[in-house]
Amino acid sequence: MKTLYIDCFSGISGDMFIGALLDAGGSLSLLQEELNKLQISDEFKLKRDTVVKNGITAVKFDVELLQQANKDAQKHEHSHHHDHAHSHEHTHSHHHDHGHSHEHTHSHHHDHGHSHEHTHSHHHHHDHRAYKDIVRLIEDSALEDKVKQTALAIFRKIGEAEGKIHGIALEHVHFHEVGAVDSIVDIVGAAILIHQLQISKVVCSAVPVGMGKIRIDHGIYPVPAPATLEMLKGIPIEHSHIRAELTTPTGAAIVAVLGESFGPLPSLKVESIGYGAGTKTFQEQPNVLRVMIGE
Repeated sequence: MKTLYIDCFSGISGDMFIGALLDAGGSLSLLQEELNKLQISDEFKLKRDTVVKNGITAVKFDVELLQQANKDAQKHEHSHHHDHAHSHEHTHSHHHDHGHSHEHTHSHHHDHGHSHEHTHSHHHHHDHRAYKDIVRLIEDSALEDKVKQTALAIFRKIGEAEGKIHGIALEHVHFHEVGAVDSIVDIVGAAILIHQLQISKVVCSAVPVGMGKIRIDHGIYPVPAPATLEMLKGIPIEHSHIRAELTTPTGAAIVAVLGESFGPLPSLKVESIGYGAGTKTFQEQPNVLRVMIGE
């Protein structure tokens, strides 16, 4: 029986989790092949890089949004003198990931920290997917049933938390803009890799959430973001001096749904280890997620 231990000493986001599982033996080509079953492959491209974070080699996983890239290219052609004004925004908007990476997910992409994103992304037809559209997308796909169930449970966790915080019914929760596609990839990808690696039990450390404030489109919010905190009810969270959003809504949903128990490393014969990198770099510690898989 394979156990996965999630050692999130620097927090967790969706892309850090996928990076760590890929580093621990998950297959990028299988991930791509399975994600193609969602039939939204024209919207994103997967990117896997190796980076060194404060001395630790880790996998940096990114979801590149193709429509955004095409739009940026068109904008570049039409308006040379404006580009500067826009170019940096985009970079944020993709990796928003907050410290971690795109993940962002959810309904509020706080991750980005940047509200201008909206201005850019209103026109694609896929922006703004509602929770029910994402459920339909997953249910109608050719993914295996167990992968669908895991992915739907994670999405439901985020949808319920966002709905509760914003005072709206689950079916009216929207996963905005940039958030939608990369959240779908992170969450469905997490479900694909957990099953591909034949993990039957998940144990997780206490979860550091960071401190300080973040700017999202609703204004300035405390860290952890309210939806993240809601999902971590019943899970030990840990104090950290780092002023950043260490755990994102997608990361919180993944540990809340997959984690069967929380605490120190259990007795385990470790077979593989993986490090997944976050986007931010901290002076005090490597911003990576470590996972161990063993019997």
